[in-house]
Amino acid sequence: MEHRLLGNTGASLSIVGLGGMLAKDADPAELRDLVAEAIDRGVDYVDIAPSYGDAEQRLGPILAPYRERVFLACKTQRRTAAEAAAELRDSLRRLHTDHFDLYQLHALTTRDDLETALGPGGAYEALVAAREAGLVRFIGFSAHSAEIAVEALQRAAFDSVLFPFNFVTYHHGFGPQVLEAAQARGVGRLALKAMARTRWPEGTDRARTAWPKCWYQPAHDPTLATLALRWTLSLPVTAAIPPGEPVLFRQALAVAERFQPITPEEEAFLRREAAHLEPIFRVAA
Repeated sequence: MEHRLLGNTGASLSIVGLGGMLAKDADPAELRDLVAEAIDRGVDYVDIAPSYGDAEQRLGPILAPYRERVFLACKTQRRTAAEAAAELRDSLRRLHTDHFDLYQLHALTTRDDLETALGPGGAYEALVAAREAGLVRFIGFSAHSAEIAVEALQRAAFDSVLFPFNFVTYHHGFGPQVLEAAQARGVGRLALKAMARTRWPEGTDRARTAWPKCWYQPAHDPTLATLALRWTLSLPVTAAIPPGEPVLFRQALAVAERFQPITPEEEAFLRREAAHLEPIFRVAA
């Protein structure tokens, strides 16, 4: 599997990572097999968060034997320094490790998120302190607002941004500005929602669908899913985290193992597809 450098960090990651949602409510034996398979197929980037239900508790003991072989990223949605520091320590314990390779402010979405996390006594201070203490190697953030992501990149020194770089949202104007701002600062780009298609129809009971862990409708058609992931990986990004469903994750592994950049004809096809789909995120009016 291809590996790419993460911004200016010097770290090299597999172009597809293992997302923590795969571990949520997972059968321990099935999860153990999935983790072993992923690492055997070249995955060395793992991303998780305490907000993913019981994922940390389930993944921690299974991942422990592989810890020296993976780049482990975690996140916090806490916005104050004290809360973020406490949550970081809890995550370290649950994941059976003494440090994270990347620790991220999770889901910066609103103005309040940004001002509190980056302000005096905010969570960003805890991440910097953790790095100085050797608990964290690199600092990043994830965001679901293009405007907030760009401002975060302007206001603080981050090593990476985890963002929905998706063919539908991108062609509706959500994403290019974040990619440009991150590139200009040498900040690593990590992709979420690469295999998303659109929103679920109103009233959909996700628990009754084939994809209960996806709050959005994934591009489950194999041809479209493959094109969607190849499109994202053809951007200047380091890696993508596939949806938290084993079937889609294994499909992403297959794409990554034989990755080929998107062609102009395929790009034109996806642009036509995107034109009639409702994006899962939009630029603020």
